[in-house]
Amino acid sequence: MTENDIIKKCKDGNREAFNRLVEKYQSQVVNIAYGMLSDKEDAYDATQEVFIRVYKNIGSFKEKSSFSTWLYRITANICSDILRKRQKSTNIISINQVYDDENKEIDIKDESPMPEEMAEITERQRAVRQAIRELSDEYRAVITLCDIEGMTYDEISQVLGLPSGTVKSRINRARNSLRKILSKKRELF
Repeated sequence: MTENDIIKKCKDGNREAFNRLVEKYQSQVVNIAYGMLSDKEDAYDATQEVFIRVYKNIGSFKEKSSFSTWLYRITANICSDILRKRQKSTNIISINQVYDDENKEIDIKDESPMPEEMAEITERQRAVRQAIRELSDEYRAVITLCDIEGMTYDEISQVLGLPSGTVKSRINRARNSLRKILSKKRELF
């Protein structure tokens, strides 16, 4: 069964077909939401809201773009809404806030690193995640979609509803900002 067949069944109200879409895309939506929101609980809440919105609005999906582009655009919009609400509720964001990211799995391609190497890797990852959290919302979104999710500039352009040139310049500026932030931690890199 193709994805288009599944979508047609979803439009007809088939819950099993909808569950298949959720299974296929759930981890990607969580990853995008986490990258944009920098908070696990908020990412899970956003993911739930994304699939509720998809379920309610699947009938409006016109299939002019791919389903994943439509889904990621909904994800980006919901995350942007959450970020706006956060900004209204507080204007102070602590850069010293503790995040429990130490339980994350680390993909290791060849052999297991020694404990010292593992500690360095973990510290580098923590520094990069913290640096991404320090970026503005617009830069965090493009970096997450491009460098973490591996989307092309055109896909990001569709997801965020921005011109391709704007996406390219934001990615360039975001990478430069990350370099500046991370240069303060040279011992890790």
